Amino acid sequence: MALENISGKSLMRNTWLEVNLDNIAYNLERARDLVGKEVKIAAVLKANAYGHGALHVAGVLIKNKVDMLAVACLTEAIEIRRAYPDVPILVMGYTADDKLKIGVEHNIRFTIYSLEQAEILSEIGGLLNKEVTIHIKINTGMNRIGLKANNKSLDIVTKICGLENIKVEGIFSHFALKNHESDKDQYDSFINFIDGLGKRGVDIPIKHICDGISMVQYPQYHMDMVRIGTYIYGGQPLPENEEPLKLAMTLKSQIIQINEIEKGEGVGYDYIFVAKDKTIVGTLPIGYSDGYMRCLTGKGEVLVKGKRAPLIGKICMDQLMIDLTNIPDVSLGDEVILLGETPNGSIPLQEIADKVGTNRNEILSTVSRRVPRVYIEDSKIVDIVDYLLD
Repeated sequence: MALENISGKSLMRNTWLEVNLDNIAYNLERARDLVGKEVKIAAVLKANAYGHGALHVAGVLIKNKVDMLAVACLTEAIEIRRAYPDVPILVMGYTADDKLKIGVEHNIRFTIYSLEQAEILSEIGGLLNKEVTIHIKINTGMNRIGLKANNKSLDIVTKICGLENIKVEGIFSHFALKNHESDKDQYDSFINFIDGLGKRGVDIPIKHICDGISMVQYPQYHMDMVRIGTYIYGGQPLPENEEPLKLAMTLKSQIIQINEIEKGEGVGYDYIFVAKDKTIVGTLPIGYSDGYMRCLTGKGEVLVKGKRAPLIGKICMDQLMIDLTNIPDVSLGDEVILLGETPNGSIPLQEIADKVGTNRNEILSTVSRRVPRVYIEDSKIVDIVDYLLD
């Protein structure tokens, strides 16, 4: 696809990230088909929408009628709120007491797991003449944040639900995803806690525990809402009998130098690669500061003209080198795929995660802000975002 100017914008680098907004819309629709019309969907846009760009992803999700957006921290929520004044946004993580007023002013939903914070929000709501919407986090075994699912917490949640200026819209937990048995134990603990609230006359409308993985594995646990992140971006594997999701992200670069070296010559820092024969080396203007992890040194492969080319030498901060010896007719400026799916082949997300020894989310979210984002919709480039210039 030609990278033509869009509204006067053009790429200033030979490395860029293509984000297919149609694929995000497709994946949302797949989730909706899975959970049905009665279950709400909260799309998780933390970490700049897992590297895809929160504002553009929010736009396509809102257009396709997502029920709620969820982020990790208040600043992420405010960024989206400035662009989209009406969409429900939930901060799933901790917000400091002295920043709560800012969030209330921006009509942000908070995750709360202490009576003290709820009381502060109640007071702020009174001062601003606003009803503050919250979700209460219950810790059923993840032991990260949240109220323990016990009788003491039943007392706390009951008191929170009775506070003035507070609307308790939701209550939720999170699976540790160790195995089916422990996940069921967590679900049962959550249900028992909700039943305990019911005996006290407390009914919270939106109950949710499933992320994308558990949404697929446990249809019986969907409850009132699911929260999906990796699923939305097409990075979550599905059972073999199901059509795969569509990966939204493709990381691309171009060959900026082609160099022929002789047997015995080294490449890069420390010469960890030494040519065993005449070798054609291609250099790409992308490195670990762009989010292409240094630990892929000696493991990674890229796609050039539909063929695999191995990385050689150590990945540098701003550049990396590939072996082009077995790829014919290569020229300066040829496009290179470092991550993503194309009609001529792919570099799968899971493959890179396995080589690095991490999860898919880390690979997605580490693409740095100096990599321009190119947004594609209806098979056309609709926008280019360069964070360093915009």
